Amino acid sequence: MSDQVVVLAVDDIELNLTMIQIMLGSCGDVTVVEARNGREALEVLQQQPDIDIVLLDLEMPVMDGFETLERIKSDDRFREIPVIVVTADRAEVTKILAMGANDFMAKPYDPEELRLRVMNHVRGKKLNELVRDMNSFLQSEVSRKTAELRKALDFSRKAEFEITVRLGRAAEFRDSETGMHIRRISELSWELAVLAGLSGQECDILRHAAPLHDVGKIGIPDRVLLKPGKLDADEFELMKTHTVIGSDILSESGEFPVIKAGQVVALQHHEKWDGSGYPHGLSGTDIHVYGRIVMIADIFDALTSDRPYKKAFSIEKAIDIMIEGRGAFFDPELLDLFLDNLGVFAGIKQKYRDSGEEESTGVLWNTVAAVPGASCS
Repeated sequence: MSDQVVVLAVDDIELNLTMIQIMLGSCGDVTVVEARNGREALEVLQQQPDIDIVLLDLEMPVMDGFETLERIKSDDRFREIPVIVVTADRAEVTKILAMGANDFMAKPYDPEELRLRVMNHVRGKKLNELVRDMNSFLQSEVSRKTAELRKALDFSRKAEFEITVRLGRAAEFRDSETGMHIRRISELSWELAVLAGLSGQECDILRHAAPLHDVGKIGIPDRVLLKPGKLDADEFELMKTHTVIGSDILSESGEFPVIKAGQVVALQHHEKWDGSGYPHGLSGTDIHVYGRIVMIADIFDALTSDRPYKKAFSIEKAIDIMIEGRGAFFDPELLDLFLDNLGVFAGIKQKYRDSGEEESTGVLWNTVAAVPGASCS
């Protein structure tokens, strides 16, 4: 806040202007600028933006004080400048205050009173300007910090997603499945969650959590995990524990919604709609929707991908198998959504195909189109 005060004195009588110069100009921190009518005063205000206060006479030629006051207070550029009306007619006081004048002084006026009134109004104006500037600065800082926070949160979400993908890949690294399998499960699950009407936040959480579905395979011995043939009964029981192991790894997730969702997915993605799944034999909607969605995505991808113990099934064959599991393995409504939008899911499968796989878009889409009830839209 500058210590310098600039006063605009508006009066058509030279003696009055001289008196104001003497009364205020003797103060080292006050500069008095003169105007002899309202029109000149408005020109000065336009040309000199640092005016702190206006001392305004009412009776003047060209443009009187009433019109000048009205124009000052109706202009956004000038309305915050305090105006003290100097008048010999006290009958005009109510009128000029109603028009927006900040104060008045009756002629003849006391020099010390004039100085004090001027300085009080100027001090209030400068404090208001300081508050306004501080508010503007704070708003700018809030906007800047908010942008930085959004950027940091966006980076945090991307980092969290990358961590979940890499943790999922760490588990798959010991298995025959690939990193693209992890990405496909993520995208397939997200798409089905959107179609199922989950909120945008839930869809994003599942997209990031789905890669953790098989993280528990880290705890499965190689002799079982990497066995090229069919597992015997004991080996299969051991393999089934990867769901519980995964849940334990992701337990105590606290305030991290993606890890918490990952625990649900890891534990429940082998539960079946009819209750014949594992590890807890949950059925129907007792299985979390995340688990039901990831199960469909995981089985679709597994059926249509090469494994050491089998070649990839055609989409047609895979869909036949999945239709047979409707209401037994799979939530029937979710499976219907999947089949009605099969073209979308086949496109995801093709987009994130494994390295070295041949592009077979034409064959793939022709196969999709041939599946009864499957939509390519």
